[in-house]
Amino acid sequence: MPLYSKVMLRVRFAPSPTGFLHVGSARTFIFNWLYARHNGGTMVLRLDDTDVERNTDASVNSIFDGLRWLNLGWDEEYKQSERLALHRQIADAIFQKDLAYRDFTPAHTGETEKSGANQTWLFNPGMRELSRAESDRRAAAGESFALRFRVPRGRSEHVRFADAVYGEQSKLADDIEDFALLRSDGMPTYHLASCADDIDLRISHIIRGQDHLSNTYKHVLIFEGAGAGTKTPQFAHLPLLVAPDGSKLSKRRHGPVVSVTTYRDAGFLPEAFINFLCLLGWSPKDNREKMTRQELIDAFSLEGINRANAVVNFKEPAATPEETFDPKALWLNAEHIRALPVGELSAQLLPLVHAAGFQISSEKMDAITPLIRERIKLLRDVLTAADFFFVEKLPPYDAAELIPQKGDAAMALKVLTRAKEIFSQTEFKHDPLDQALRAAAQEMGLKAGQMFQPIRVAVCGRKNAPPLFETLQVLEKETTLARIDEAIQKLT
Repeated sequence: MPLYSKVMLRVRFAPSPTGFLHVGSARTFIFNWLYARHNGGTMVLRLDDTDVERNTDASVNSIFDGLRWLNLGWDEEYKQSERLALHRQIADAIFQKDLAYRDFTPAHTGETEKSGANQTWLFNPGMRELSRAESDRRAAAGESFALRFRVPRGRSEHVRFADAVYGEQSKLADDIEDFALLRSDGMPTYHLASCADDIDLRISHIIRGQDHLSNTYKHVLIFEGAGAGTKTPQFAHLPLLVAPDGSKLSKRRHGPVVSVTTYRDAGFLPEAFINFLCLLGWSPKDNREKMTRQELIDAFSLEGINRANAVVNFKEPAATPEETFDPKALWLNAEHIRALPVGELSAQLLPLVHAAGFQISSEKMDAITPLIRERIKLLRDVLTAADFFFVEKLPPYDAAELIPQKGDAAMALKVLTRAKEIFSQTEFKHDPLDQALRAAAQEMGLKAGQMFQPIRVAVCGRKNAPPLFETLQVLEKETTLARIDEAIQKLT
């Protein structure tokens, strides 16, 4: 394999638009992108959309929606369907070298056509041995044909390539079927179109899923047959993503959990999602887990890719929305949320709050965000962690929640009545509120926790809530007093 300078390095992501953007495809894109950025190379996006019957606009839109959310970008963009003339040109070049032949037979069916060692079809001798003159005559007469690659046979030749992940690969050419380059309708097959575009776009490294490893023998033959010789790309095949039971992650079987937009809509940060996918099948030499985009660029190498399939740990079926996702993905998202500057996080939370029907100002969201940043794993958690900030009136809660530890209803009533007096005459800022309530607790012979719990439940509707004095400051005096009054009524 040739060595490529950083200037020449070109990689591509070539999705087929037949469904939403799969998490495995997203990881392939990310690995290609990281490799290009680490080496100063070029990232090419190419839609492999020649399968007209299966391609849909919805799938194309879904792929672009997912890629744009990742916010990594690419340098060049192509549609395979706009390059059919190139594909046929390369097919003809291979044919003119007698490395391909016309096959005029219909689709292969029946036991008589199985000629491989494992009873697989390899070639049709009558078509492979047809003279060029007869082939030209039948083609000129309008007979339809598939164009097949003439795989070397009977010479014990091996097709070989080096894979950056799985090492040296070799297969006896006699065991490879005479695969089609062009179908009988003149359309290129996946093998031809993919290789023709890789040649034309000067792709230096092909980084793709391990499920393409077996295709690579055919692709090496096409590269060599097309005269790509010294330009045959370096291959690197990525381990598959599998479900907890070891089955391949499937759109059909596992549904939305394998779609990138599911993570987006659930409230993942793109940088956290990228971080998570990178750790599925790759690891930095120092075993770090939480990594920024720049840290991933700096650390990424093909040598860090593992051969073993990577498990995405989610529950089937999920009892809660969180169980839909791998615990490490949730943990990483929480870590990335905590690392965001308050202003950036607030700006991402505010649209979710507005979409839920709460019309709060950006200034108020800026004040709420630092109080809940440590308490959320997903962006959408803002609606449960901070709901009491958004509503005018709290939803019903049990009056027993107001009773402090080792106390009774009378103690809770006494605390709330005293708190109402303090709030009416104290500046609504952290330190004055803190000092006044602590002093009152001491006067009343109560522990600070016994003083604070009834107030916290009264203003938040629950015991588990952000720090009390910061919460009171954001809620402000009028709302706080109204909620204290409601709590007092529950106890009387």
